Amino acid sequence: MIFYGLKTCDTCRKAQKALRDAGKEFEVIDVRADGVSADKLREWVGKTDWKKLLNTRSTTWRNLDAGDKDAVDAARAIALMVANPTLIKRPVIELNGDVLVGWTADVQKALGL
Repeated sequence: MIFYGLKTCDTCRKAQKALRDAGKEFEVIDVRADGVSADKLREWVGKTDWKKLLNTRSTTWRNLDAGDKDAVDAARAIALMVANPTLIKRPVIELNGDVLVGWTADVQKALGL
């Protein structure tokens, strides 16, 4: 399992604690420090809706120029997330070829928690 998140994200810390408490092993990748490639984002978009990956409720999104937020499609969303990794909804968890986004009850259930 690979866990993509931010060290400073409360939800990511909560999710990591729950995973550790359940005895799950995972690799952590910090999206800000380590980055996420356009290829990896395209892979994720192929497995889940890009709208689910793009965090439009974030401060980063609100601080973008209006022109950057206009006419966003999958390709534009990927470019924005590569340039601004904090636009990626967190956490993103890769597990057995699946991509799980967020820390919802459905994600927790899929992880056996």
